Parts: sequence; C-alpha cells; structure tokens
Amino acid sequence: MLPLFRNVQTEPSSGEGEVSAFEQLFSLNDLQDQAISIWQWIVTNLFQPSVLIELSFVAAAFVVAGIVGPWLKTRVARHIVPRAPKGISRRAAVALGHLTGPLVFFILLNAVSIGMEVAEQSRYWISAAVSLSFAWIMIRLVTLVIRSKFWSQVAFYVVWPITALDIFGVLDDIIVYLEAAAIPLGADAEGLARSLSALDVLRGFLAFALLFWVAHLASKFLAKRIYEIEDLTPSLRTLIVKILNILLPVMAFFVALQLVGVNLAALAVFSGALGLGVGLGLQKSISNLISGFTLVADKSIKPGDVVSVSDTFGWVTSMGARYVAIRTRDGTEHLVPNDSFIEQGVINWSHADKVVRLHAPFGVSYGTKDLKAVREIACEALKDVPRILQDPSPQCNMLEFGDSSINFDLRFWINDPENGKASVISEVLLNLAEKLAENEIEIPFPQRDLHLRSISPDVAEKLKSS
Repeated sequence: MLPLFRNVQTEPSSGEGEVSAFEQLFSLNDLQDQAISIWQWIVTNLFQPSVLIELSFVAAAFVVAGIVGPWLKTRVARHIVPRAPKGISRRAAVALGHLTGPLVFFILLNAVSIGMEVAEQSRYWISAAVSLSFAWIMIRLVTLVIRSKFWSQVAFYVVWPITALDIFGVLDDIIVYLEAAAIPLGADAEGLARSLSALDVLRGFLAFALLFWVAHLASKFLAKRIYEIEDLTPSLRTLIVKILNILLPVMAFFVALQLVGVNLAALAVFSGALGLGVGLGLQKSISNLISGFTLVADKSIKPGDVVSVSDTFGWVTSMGARYVAIRTRDGTEHLVPNDSFIEQGVINWSHADKVVRLHAPFGVSYGTKDLKAVREIACEALKDVPRILQDPSPQCNMLEFGDSSINFDLRFWINDPENGKASVISEVLLNLAEKLAENEIEIPFPQRDLHLRSISPDVAEKLKSS
C-alpha cells in the first residue's frame, strides 16, 4: 500500500540551487508530485472489487441512517424528551435525539461487518467506518456536555478529524509534513537553529484556545462561588471578580506561550513596544478599566445602588470591566462607561443611607387669604401616601411671590428610592390638588395683565366706534 503522504526532506540544501523557505513551502513541483502520489494511492487501494463492495455497503448504511435518523430524532423529541425528568435525564434524552443518525449508522455497519466476517470477506474499510462512527458518537457525547454551543462545535470539529486521521494511519505522515513546512527564524543565544513550523502554529492555536476556554470556565465558577459568600461586601465581591477576570486570561496566555516554546525573556522588549502602541490605541478602554477598579475600590457605587448619572436614573445591576449597567424604571438597561462616573460625577441616592428627600413645588393664587392654612393642608395631603416617612416629618415652606402665584415647596422623605421618584411625587400632587379643591383654594395658571396708561385720541375714537 502506497503512503498517502510522501516523505518530506527536512534537511536544508546547500550550495548552488539553494531556494528560499517560501519556495520550499509553495513549490509547484512539490504540489504536483503530491497530487500524483495521492492519485496513485487512490487507484492502487480503492479501485478494487472488494473495496468497492465494502464502500457500497458503507454508502448504503449512510443513506439508510440519513432517512431513519431524522425520523427517530423527531420521535425522541416528541415522546421521550418531554417525559424525562429535568436534569441529567433530560440532557441524556436530548443527547440521544442528536445521536439517532450516527447510532443507526453504527448499528447497520456492525451488522454488515458481522455478515462479512461470517462470509470470510474483506472488511477493512467497514471496520474503519465502524471505528469512525464510534469515535463520532463518543466525541459527540462529550461535546454535548459543554454548555457553550460555539466551543462544543470547535471541540468536535477538531478532535474528530484528528481521530479519523489516526484510524486511517496517516496522522504520523501529516505530522511529519507539518513539521517540515517550517520557516527558519535564525539561531538562538546558544547557536541552535530555530524555525517556526506549521505544526507549531497549529499546536499554539489549540493551546491558546483550550487554556482560554479553561480560564473562562474557572472565572465563571469562582465568580459564582464568590457572589455566594455573604460575609463579603458587594463592592469587595465585585473587585475580586474583576481581578479574576483579568488575572486568569493573562495566566492562560503566559502558560500557552511556555507550552508553545516562546522565550519570555526574548519577548520582553517586543512586549514593551507592543504595550506602548496598544496603550495609545486603547487609551479609552484602559481608562474605563482603571475607572472600574477605582469605583469598586473606593465603594462609591455598588450593585443595588440607586444612582443618577447625566440624564439616566435607575439602580445598578452589574459592574463590568468597561461599563456599569443601570436599569431604569422603563425596564431598559443603560450601559454607562466607567470613566463617566469619574469625569462627570454621579448622584448616589443610596450611598450611605437610602432615606432621601423629595420636592413637590406648587403655587396658589394671590387671592388666598390664609397662607398658613395652605401649609397645613399640603402636609395633610401626604398622610394618604404610604411610601412617605413621618420621621423625618414633612415640611411645606413658602418660597416666593411669583409672577402669577405664591409659590410653596412641599418636602418629604422616602426610604425606597429604588422604586422610583416620579410615582410618589405624582401621588402627592394628586392628593394635594384634591385637598386644595376641597378648601376652595385656587391653583392659578400663568397670566399677564395689560395696562394702557395713555392712548392717542384717534385710536380711542376708533375703539368707541367699534
């Protein structure tokens, strides 16, 4: 049997005729020779009667599985999944629905393999297909446990092709070929030749992806446990979670570099220049990151606080690395950058105490005789509002003689600003309007009196005639 991949010369040529690394990697002659080698392998190993019979059985099993699998999946989703208890049983039923097609294919191939063995016929390709389908089912079962759909698909479409290549016995040849496809990087401090191969790039990518995924899972697990510790203040819990969200990915990055074989000492100068460039380009993002740590460290705001920043009023639901999420009474989530709290300032209605004072300004007409009674009536209107505190006691102060009215300010206290200000002020004004109407006290509207001190005789004559 011809090898699928021919051996690649890794020794560099010397003397005349030496070619560049780019020409070694992308030589048209090498590609042509490789294509001829693959075609010879196909002709020699596949175009045989016994092999074609085996491949026909495999294709027939695949077609049957493609027809029966979706039908069984629908039945499982309709009859088994709804009846399975929530938890592991429900997830196992869902996994069974996803694997109905491969399971049917695997069962059919095993039946064909047993028949071929009884008939004493060759079953090399059928056995390979059985191994592939079994690997497909096992790997798919493992990846279905991963909650993230993206990482589940990444793990499946990486592990299964590697397993398939290993089953066919060509994985070693591919590894040799990837190691040979290298770009020389010169000599290191000890005088040894260094190169970057395609296998190094692939291995590094897998190491980075795996370690960052593990760091993400560890960060979520630790954050959940930290938020369950009641002895820690909300600010301290948020600060610890922020540090973990930065520290774990950084640790994963350096561990991946060590696994790939990158010298961290040689990386120091490059990382310094790169850090300067990234710092200038991501100045705003870094400002938000540092501002986030400042907000948590000085405990100026924390999750659950009622705040006002710019035109946004609501309560803090979460504090991220870049922004603070503020949920308003409208149900909308405002993502305010962290540096806005440092540069513009913020009103924290519940920083030290949730008891806050609100104002309900109003005015009465100049014809009102007993202004002291207006103050008593206004305070009386607050007794029917359950959210208003009686200690501290409400007050009504006369502010000024306005253009159209005598203006008062009704001041009262609440201890639940997270429930909103507009609703309690609205209820106060409605009660106040009813009380003033019951006592026949007028709430004037803006008006202007026009007084003519002099007028010409012609205009007066016209006015009289009209």
